[in-house]
Amino acid sequence: MLYLMMVLAFIASIVLTPVVKRIAFRVGAVDRPNYRKVHARIMPRLGGLAIFGSFLIAYFTLKPQDPISNAIEASFIPIETAIILGALLIIITGVLDDMYEISAKAKLIGQLVAAGIVVVGGGLEISFINLPFGGVLDFGYFSIPLTILWIVGITNAINLIDGLDGLAAGVSTVALLTLAAMAFIMGDVYVMSMAALLAASTSGFLVYNFHPAKIFMGDTGALFLGFMISVLALMGFKNVTVVALIIPIIMLGVPISDTFFAIVRRVREKKSISEADKSHLHHCLLNIGFSHSQTVLIIYGIAALFGLAALLFSQSTLWGGILLLSVMLLAIELFVEVVGLAGKNYRPLLNLVRLIGK
Repeated sequence: MLYLMMVLAFIASIVLTPVVKRIAFRVGAVDRPNYRKVHARIMPRLGGLAIFGSFLIAYFTLKPQDPISNAIEASFIPIETAIILGALLIIITGVLDDMYEISAKAKLIGQLVAAGIVVVGGGLEISFINLPFGGVLDFGYFSIPLTILWIVGITNAINLIDGLDGLAAGVSTVALLTLAAMAFIMGDVYVMSMAALLAASTSGFLVYNFHPAKIFMGDTGALFLGFMISVLALMGFKNVTVVALIIPIIMLGVPISDTFFAIVRRVREKKSISEADKSHLHHCLLNIGFSHSQTVLIIYGIAALFGLAALLFSQSTLWGGILLLSVMLLAIELFVEVVGLAGKNYRPLLNLVRLIGK
């Protein structure tokens, strides 16, 4: 049944995307070229509506139910209902931004309220974690704000990488397929179904969004995908251990790394951390000399490697996981320094290697 619903979501997305494209032009939801943009012509946005619409069609046909929803004591409404309501608010926020370019504060408020619906209304929160060498870290009153911070952080991380044709859609699809695979291994049918349907919907949109794109997903799509990935990742790793929390971080390595080093870069250059620039991962690869399509495919490959690492990490022993994580962090640091993601003069590890070589 799930495979049929994935096909339905994929076909629905292919059918809905041209319709959304016409709507975007009609209501003025377009992306105009500027010094920060790679595209050179006016492009329709709102593509996220096609992803959302096709997902809903398949979702309400399949009607996946979360078996633990009624077991969450702090829940005011079923978690599956809370997720759909939160996603709807995120879509409204994205549509308003794609049409009217609302302020960053207004977008943040929309994201906070959507996250609050899931965390406070649906009862989805991480209240404590079991430490690997014994003991428990209880978050107490901080559990709700920390969970909301995770959701809002990942939501914006996906939005930040939406800078090239097909980039955010492809990276999100890889993350969703990884999430579906891990949920399958863990026997979590609900998360597996939701992630698979979202991946199918996003893949259908990617037919029109890959370079040269005919439509952008806009904030409508980027915020929606980021929101859903962040929530499903939390649901998929309810075993509250440090390892369980590290897995989704690894799985989302591309957007998280890009966001983290963007903050590092701006702090080093004494700029506001919210100030936009042209030094994200895709910009760095373009500056090195890769073409538009090559850059996107390279980042797809990196996202797939992160996904594979997350799968390996989930099946490894404690010390094996520590070794894998150490190698990953070293590789990320080297890659960041080589491509200049944290700034052209940021090369502590390469300088150390050069110094030792002398």
